[in-house]
Amino acid sequence: MNENVKRVKIHNQWESKTRRLSYGPVNGRALSRREIIDNLITIVFASHDTGMSLNASFVRRLAMDDGTLECIREVMNYRWSMLEPGEPVVRKPFAYPATDLPIKVAVLGGGSFGTAMAAHIAERKAEMEVNMLVRDSLVCRSINESHYNRKYLPEYKLPENIIATTDAKDAMKGADFCLHAVPVQLTYNLAAMVVASKDKKLASAAQQLLASPHLRINSSGDVTGVEIAGALKNVLAIAAGIVEGMNLGNNCMAALVAQGCSEIRWLATKMGAKATTLTGLSGSGDIMLTCFVDLSRNRTVGKRLGSGEKLDEILSSMNQVGEGVSTAGAVIALAQKYKVKMPVLTAVARIIDNELTPKRAVPELMNLPQVEEV
Repeated sequence: MNENVKRVKIHNQWESKTRRLSYGPVNGRALSRREIIDNLITIVFASHDTGMSLNASFVRRLAMDDGTLECIREVMNYRWSMLEPGEPVVRKPFAYPATDLPIKVAVLGGGSFGTAMAAHIAERKAEMEVNMLVRDSLVCRSINESHYNRKYLPEYKLPENIIATTDAKDAMKGADFCLHAVPVQLTYNLAAMVVASKDKKLASAAQQLLASPHLRINSSGDVTGVEIAGALKNVLAIAAGIVEGMNLGNNCMAALVAQGCSEIRWLATKMGAKATTLTGLSGSGDIMLTCFVDLSRNRTVGKRLGSGEKLDEILSSMNQVGEGVSTAGAVIALAQKYKVKMPVLTAVARIIDNELTPKRAVPELMNLPQVEEV
């Protein structure tokens, strides 16, 4: 590597760390003395790796309360002196050092999503302990002995710092974070997710735990909106699958999904959610993925219902859960409680309960009163 390139690289590291250290709190959290020391030691090692000499007196001053900012200024002045005039400075996004990641994370769920999330987190840091709570003893044994979840993700070898257990107390004991990994669709390329919390610091911590070059994590303070969209999109996906199974065409599919999105928005806003949440990643984004992608289990359930199969036969043949089947029952109760008309989603609930067939549901929906679009 060219010496000038090395100097610029070290400059960037110093600039990104010392600049923020000297300006106080980061993301609302004041940096501890240990974090300051860790950051500056990293700088010392980086300078050593490139063959640069660095006045080590500033390291000794770290023990003095009044010397911290002076130390930082000395580092800043030194790294500026090492740059040639006109050399470019590339600012990089700030990320907490790896030492700030939690020591133990519990993942509740041993399906494809839970396994993938556990693997994603475990790969961030080898020293981190990631405990997976699973129900199936055979899955538990497979993960611990061979580092494969042979039931749900047989082709992916899992990091060795993942430990599976069927005991909830063992999984949760001493955990810094607990992830409730309910089954959802998953992509192994680039993906995005939303973490929702009314506590901004907690949401930020979850972002840092999960974010990677392959997984973008957005945050939201609208917990209700994210939860309602996440649950009801599975019911809507069953409806989309029914349309596909009955070969009703793209126009019908678009009309049905648009109506379903409106129904989810009507209910969510009545429950106190923000309408903007339903047009974001956790709303429209998740709905599009679940309704239009063949990997969606809920869409698969609907497609098979639309082609004439019985629900019991469908469920008994599936290896994983179609969450919308169990969620559909809550739709009618919520619609009645909040006085919201939800014809598409309640029709799915009635089909699940054997009160209505897909063939009867279509003309019933088409014969509803003509209304103004809202």
